[in-house]
Amino acid sequence: MPDYPEGLPIGPDWVSTVDTADVVFPYDGSVIGTAPVGTAALASRAVDEAVAVAREVASLPSRTRRALLNDVASAIRQRRAEFTQLLVLETGKPLVDCQVEVARTIVTWEAAAEEVSRLHGETVPLDLLPSGDGLVGFWKRKPIGVVVGIAGFNYPLLLASHKIAPAIAAGCPVVVKPAPQTPLATLWLVHLVRSLTDLPAMVQLVTGDAAVGSALVTDRRIGAVSFTGSAAVGHQIARDAAPTKTLLELGSNAALVVAEDADLDAAADAVLRGGFYASGQACISVQRVLAVSSVAAEFTDKVLARLGEVTVGDPRSPETRVSALIDERSTARVAEWVDKAVAAGARLLAGGSVRDGVLEPTVLADVPDGVECWDEEIFGPVVCLRTVSDVDEAFAAVNASRYGLHASVYSRSLKTAFRALDELEVGGVVVNEVPGFRSDTMPYGGVKDSGIGREGPRFAVEELTVTRMAVLRP
Repeated sequence: MPDYPEGLPIGPDWVSTVDTADVVFPYDGSVIGTAPVGTAALASRAVDEAVAVAREVASLPSRTRRALLNDVASAIRQRRAEFTQLLVLETGKPLVDCQVEVARTIVTWEAAAEEVSRLHGETVPLDLLPSGDGLVGFWKRKPIGVVVGIAGFNYPLLLASHKIAPAIAAGCPVVVKPAPQTPLATLWLVHLVRSLTDLPAMVQLVTGDAAVGSALVTDRRIGAVSFTGSAAVGHQIARDAAPTKTLLELGSNAALVVAEDADLDAAADAVLRGGFYASGQACISVQRVLAVSSVAAEFTDKVLARLGEVTVGDPRSPETRVSALIDERSTARVAEWVDKAVAAGARLLAGGSVRDGVLEPTVLADVPDGVECWDEEIFGPVVCLRTVSDVDEAFAAVNASRYGLHASVYSRSLKTAFRALDELEVGGVVVNEVPGFRSDTMPYGGVKDSGIGREGPRFAVEELTVTRMAVLRP
């Protein structure tokens, strides 16, 4: 286990807590460590400390912020194997997915370092009106203030990094709250950041339940809240935090369209890769597949013929692709949704059973509208196939969802690809690749109930800064 002080990193030191909680390995329920449990009072204290250093953080030279971000990237790289193993134990995600998470985390910190030198403004032609004659105008970017970052359990290290690194780049102190199930990797990350700066209070961490989160997001001294999680919780945060700025990444039920001219082998491979990575616990994993009728049967056969390639088992094994979900409650919920879909008329083509605590990779067909497996984010290893008459019907079905994060289209036609880009109501359109493709430097976020705002260091830094206009009469 990583070596860092006991308690919570609040202010310049670590503060002890009354309570602790066991952190368990989802695959077998064994205890892998203990974590401090914060309180609403400690959350308020963290905000006090962040406010106290906000001006000092904002005035840090660009070179200092850039050096810190690069130093953190190097520190993570040096501990790549240890972080990977901790993530496997903490999240229960397969080893291969945890390796990817650490690699993406390093890129995120390096990209944030590059954005420090791109924080600049522009001149403005004020003399477009006669009243502006003789005036000089320009704007610059200033930090938005204290940032609260709340991360999900599925990618705890990466999601926390997408909150912390852009905040540092922007010149903002940040208080991060990890998911209760997965606090350890984030605690270690925050410890590394604080050990590399003379201003440790610029990055703090508070664990705890919804009361802790509420204390953070309702504090009027906060400049922005960045949250990754469910739509229901995100909507509540937006209401509670108003008028504070909120950046919300709220998941989706990502769709993959298979056009009549698609490479069916590639599309089937995308379902296997994109539907079951991270055991399906990814907000842009393939959930809804819409195949045009002329190719639907052949495509379905190809998917089912290769489903056995998705290895189920111990997440510590390099071969494993699907393992236990984060907890038994999540497993029971996903299994219940599958049963409800079948009861509503869906056909179970594969999987659907829980064996040794692990839900088998599951494929459903003809899932109707109005059931959770189709309408909501399932967050498990379940893929739903539907046959449509043409691409028009497929695109309409994609857009009928209340979500809109990523969607992908498999087609050999540039016309279809550009139609998808123009017509699909999502934050990202991916052509001939899984909807789960994400480069951590691209703008990432959704529309509709999938949230508001964009992540990716360049875009997050913009979200966490405000323009300040300067008007001068020489």
